[in-house]
Order: sequence, then structure tokens, then C-alpha cells
Amino acid sequence: MAKKKLPEVNKHKTNPNVEGLRAEVLEQPITETLETNYMPYAMSVIVSRAIPEIDGFKPSHRKLLYTMYKMNLLTGARTKSANIVGQTMRLNPHGDAAIYETMVRLSKGCEALLTPFVDSKGNFGKTYSRDMSYAAARYTEAKLSPICAELFRDIDKDTVDFVDNYDGSTKEPTLLPTSYPNVLVSTNTGIAVGMASQICGFNLKEVCETTINYIKDPNCDLTQTLLAPDFPTGGELVYNASEIAEIYETGRGSFKVRAKWRYIKEENIIEIYEIPYSTTVEAIMDKVAELVKAGKVREINDMRDETDLGGLKLAIDLKRGVDPNKLMSKLMKMTPLCDSYSCNFNILIAGYPRVMGVREILSEWTAWRTECVRRRVYFELSKKKDKLHLLNGLKKILLDIDKAISIIRSTELEAEVVPNLMIGFGIDRVQAEFVAEIKLRNINKEYILKRVEETEALEKDIADLEDVLQNPKRVKKIIIDELREVEKNYPGERRTDIIYADELEDSGEEEQAEDYPVTLFLSREGYFKKITPQSLRMSSEQKFKENDELMQSFEANNRDELLLFTDKQQVYKVKLDDFDDSKASVLGVYLPTHLDMDEGENVIYMINPRDYSSHLLLFFANGKVARIELSAYATKTNRKRLTGAYSDKSPLVALLELRDEMEIAVFSTEGRALVFSSALLAPKSSRTTIGVSLMNLKPKYSVEKALPLDSSSIKNTARYRARSIPVAGALLRDEDREEKQLSLLGE
Repeated sequence: MAKKKLPEVNKHKTNPNVEGLRAEVLEQPITETLETNYMPYAMSVIVSRAIPEIDGFKPSHRKLLYTMYKMNLLTGARTKSANIVGQTMRLNPHGDAAIYETMVRLSKGCEALLTPFVDSKGNFGKTYSRDMSYAAARYTEAKLSPICAELFRDIDKDTVDFVDNYDGSTKEPTLLPTSYPNVLVSTNTGIAVGMASQICGFNLKEVCETTINYIKDPNCDLTQTLLAPDFPTGGELVYNASEIAEIYETGRGSFKVRAKWRYIKEENIIEIYEIPYSTTVEAIMDKVAELVKAGKVREINDMRDETDLGGLKLAIDLKRGVDPNKLMSKLMKMTPLCDSYSCNFNILIAGYPRVMGVREILSEWTAWRTECVRRRVYFELSKKKDKLHLLNGLKKILLDIDKAISIIRSTELEAEVVPNLMIGFGIDRVQAEFVAEIKLRNINKEYILKRVEETEALEKDIADLEDVLQNPKRVKKIIIDELREVEKNYPGERRTDIIYADELEDSGEEEQAEDYPVTLFLSREGYFKKITPQSLRMSSEQKFKENDELMQSFEANNRDELLLFTDKQQVYKVKLDDFDDSKASVLGVYLPTHLDMDEGENVIYMINPRDYSSHLLLFFANGKVARIELSAYATKTNRKRLTGAYSDKSPLVALLELRDEMEIAVFSTEGRALVFSSALLAPKSSRTTIGVSLMNLKPKYSVEKALPLDSSSIKNTARYRARSIPVAGALLRDEDREEKQLSLLGE
């Protein structure tokens, strides 16, 4: 690391109390700083905090559950949560608040997991409510749920590795030997540095069946048994085969979940009793209130949260005559009652994060579980071999018990008993130690014969265990049998129902506004009016502010969309039925305020895109013109603002919609004009294209306006017509001028 010393500071000019002050600055390249300081932090977050591993747990989950297991809370009675939190700090020194929050999420009371691991008593909050807080740890009690027996199955038989805790005072497991793919059953979310993980939960029974099928045939159809994700909050999953297949294949994708509701006719009330996992009661109520306040939902009298000990319930009071199906169809579209859940199956495998599909996850889990089973079998084999070794030594002594007693009695020193037995019977030290420790009461033929009989059973068991280690099929059978046992002991029906997209009522007809012809008016100052033909017949004289005038007007239908182009390279998409019908005698709606435009932004042109099949011609002051397909402005989402609507390299002076090829007249500030056919321009799909050169301009001159030829004042068309572009254009004659002519932008 380079060091740079600065010259000594003048003590009289800086601080007279400082003697011989010398500053030292250490220089370090930014790449070295990132490598030595930032990267270790990033890797720590990824590996040790945020991303779950193949057992389905993050380190914080694993430390908490293992602590509870060592506290005998799997079979014992509940204890105060504060006690558990305190004990867990021996493994997880990140503060009691973080540990308790982890316990809350794993608890039965919170309802955040399909298979909760903590059997809780007291208020643990609810995952579907952001305001329903959980009680403090001193008020609640907890123990492990029965299913945790499957998490710790044979953990004491060397099935997983153990490491020192942070201060080396105890050991903790690196993974839990789960006997089922918990990584697919437990919903998990984590945000690391530069990556994240979002794993949706699946039904335990379906996961076990799918895993069994996969072990038997790795190419099996997963969708036959693993129907779709399942959530503890229930709801209805909108099944789309291609979306689910993509998630199963790549580990990425999204799907929609809808709320469940019922209509109580006697009270004219809708009750919502299950909501999507990814939202909360408060978010739904806030959105509905916003829609009612904005006047977009007028069918609701009141909405209340009636959640109680019986579970979640939102009540909606309807106005008289409201169709509940149509209302809920509208609310599903406009509120989180129908919400998307995004998947990102990012899992740590051997310390490295990997995004995997379901099949790949099952492959990794099966390989890992196979290793756990093999380690357990090897552990049991070693124990049995050790015992057999001891019994073989005992068997030799059976040949002459009196000799053994004689050797012991004739040995003067205690330390020489074991060596003398080793010499006398030809056994090793371990066997001799075992014989020497036999109680006096057990030195009888019956006891020794019974011990020797065990050797036959041990030899059979050892041969069987060795066969298991040599035969992968037997290991697979053990895994399958344990999965079937889990499936049998912990049954659980699906909570999230599956509905198919084509079964849903088409909300396209949802409370659609009445369709009727209207005439649209846009003023130069940005005031907009939508007027019916009947109103126009009564009064057609339009009212404008002082110094304001009409810029654009055309006919449309009330259900049409409108594209509003502004002078800040932005487009706003609006629906005409969002605007109330107006009258000629009022100023209209001020669009910059209504659309929450940027400061100083103004509307310069409006277009009815219809089916987005037409083109746009954009004329710039520098003599260029761009022909852009209108489909470039079509958005698949409900975005209302589109930035980068056109090039900002030169001011826009005119904009024309092109439905059919036509001839256009272009005028410059030099007094020149040209006429050309739009067929000379090739359409572009990029909105920000700078266009092609149309008019060759002298310095200090620019394009002034452009309009359809039949709307211009040009009479001698042949004089100005261009067969190819770019051209300079011809000077205007007096008969072709019209001083009062205005461009479309009012320049």
C-alpha cells in the first residue's frame, strides 16, 4: 500500500497548541478496497445470511431450531420464548430481536409457513397483516412442532457435518438432515448483495410424491404430482401451464393468486376470507379506499376488517342493485386481491448460489440425502463392527473362563492385567479392556453364551449394512420409505385452490363504460374537453381562456384510448371514459395537472391510436423526419407514462398521424417549401430514431411547419414536388403563401 507524507504543518498558522503536527494519508486503489473490504461483506451476506441451502434453511433458522432441539423442546413442554432466544444467542450473536423475529415467522401462530416448525402459544401476529404486531418474547411460549422430528432424524449418527460456533464453545450442524425436500415445502425469501432468493412453497404431500417419482424416474412428468405452488394463506392460483412449466424448468417466473370470497345475499355483503400470500389486509383496504375516493369504484358503501379468532375476514357493504361478480371482477383487476408472485429459486449448493428449476433441486436434494443416508449406515456399521469385535474377544474367553480368572488373580499389578489377558488369549487391547471390565456376577456361562449368541445377529446386520453401502438401489429404497412415512404421518390438504384462466369470468366486459360518439377538443394551453353530439348541437361555440385557442379536434368513441404527446419527449396514455363529459361553455380539464406532468411540460398533440396499426411522422427543426410505427407506443402493461417518446436531438416542429400514404408539404423559415410522398420514408420501430434528412437547410434556417398537402395553401404542386430526398426545396411564390397558416403545433 503506497504511503504519501505531507509536509509539516505550520503550527503558528493552524493551532499554536499543536507541536510538530504531521499528517499522513494512506492511498488505496478502489479495486483493492472493493476486494479487501466489500467483497468479504458481500460473500458473508450471500453465504451466511440471506440465501437458503439445500435443507431449506438459512443459518438463522438452523441455529434457532437446533438450539430448541438441544433444549429438549421436541418432546418436552413449551418454554418462554425469551428463554429460547437467550439460549440461541450462543449460536447466533445477532441480537435478541432478530432471533425472535425468526421464531415468529417459523411459528404456527404467524401462518407464514405451510408446515410450521414452532408450536407457539400466544400472539405471534399474522403474515397477512402488517399492523397486527406479535407480542414480546416474555409473553409467548413455544416448542418444536412434531414434524421437526424429520428435520433432526439421526442427526446424532454423523449424517451431517458439525462446526464450531462463533466462540468455539460448542458445535452446531452445517445442515439439518431433513428426510423430505423442505427446500420446496417452506416458502423462503432473502435479499443478499447483488442477488436475491424467492422460493414459493409447495404442498408437503405433493412434494413427497413427486420426489418418490423422481427417484424412480428422473425424467418423470413433475406436473402430474406437483400440481402447483401452495400457500398457507390459501387463495386461488390462476393456473397457466406455460408459466408453471417455466418455473419448474428454470426456477424463474411468476404466477397470479386471487382472493377467495363469498356473497351473503341476506345482508348484501361480500366477505373476503382468503387473500394472496404476497399482500396484506391493509394494502387491499388502502387501495379500495383510494379507488372509491377517486370515483373509479362507486358500488361500495363501506369496507371493514372483521378479522377475529376465527380467521381473516374483510366485509364489503354493497349498494343496492350491485352485481357482486362484476364488482369483484373489477376489484381483482384494480387491487391486490389478485396479485402476482415472482419466483427466483436461488439456493446455496456447496457454498455457491445457483438458480435451479424444480427438477434440478430434486436432483441436488436426492444426491445430498443419499450421502446423509450412507453416512448414517456407515456410522451404524462401525458401531456394530466395534461391538462384534468385543464379542469375538469374549468368545475366546468362553473357551477357558478359569484360565482368565487365574491370569487375573496371579497378576500382581493392576496395570499388567490387560497385557496378560492379551498374551494369554491372543486378543487385542480393546477386547482385553472389555473382558477386564466384566462384573464378577457376570462371569458365568449363561451370560457369556448370551453375549456370544449376539454375534450371529451382528454378523447378519453387518452383512446387510455393507450390502446397503454397495447397492445404490437399496439406499434409494430407504429414502423412498422415509418419504412415504413423512407423507403418512403429516397429511395436509392443499390450501390454495387451482383455477384455470379460461374458467375465470372475462372481466373485459367488466363494468365497461357506455360507448357513444364524442368529439375531443384540445387547446393550445392544454385544456381538454370531451363533448357529446347532443351537447354540441345545443351549443357549439367553444370557450377558451384569454390568449388561448383550439389546437386540435376530432371525433372518437367514449371507450377509446388517447395518446398525448408532450414537449418533454413523453407520451401519456389515457382512457376517454376516465374523463367526464363536458360542455362547450366550460374551459375543460387542465391536462398538466390532471396527468401529474413534470413542471413546464405541455401537451403538443393527441392521437386516437385505435389498433396501433398506423404510423407517425415527426418533423424536426434540423430538417430531419422520422417515420415511426405507432405500435412502438403500445404497452402490454397499464403504464400511463412512456418516456423517450421521440428523439431529443432537435426540437419537434410538427407531428402527423399517417394511416394511408399521402403527400405532405413542408415549409422552412427561409421561405422555401417542398412536397413529398410519405412512401419515400421507411418506417422505424425505434421511438428515439433521429430520422432521415428531408430538407437541406442553410445555416440559421430551420423547418417551420409541415402539414398534409391538401390542407396547405400550395397551388403549384409540381414546382415543389421532390422525387427523392433530401432536397433544398423551392422558394415560395406569392400565390402559394398563406401568412395566417398555422402549424399543427402552433408555431
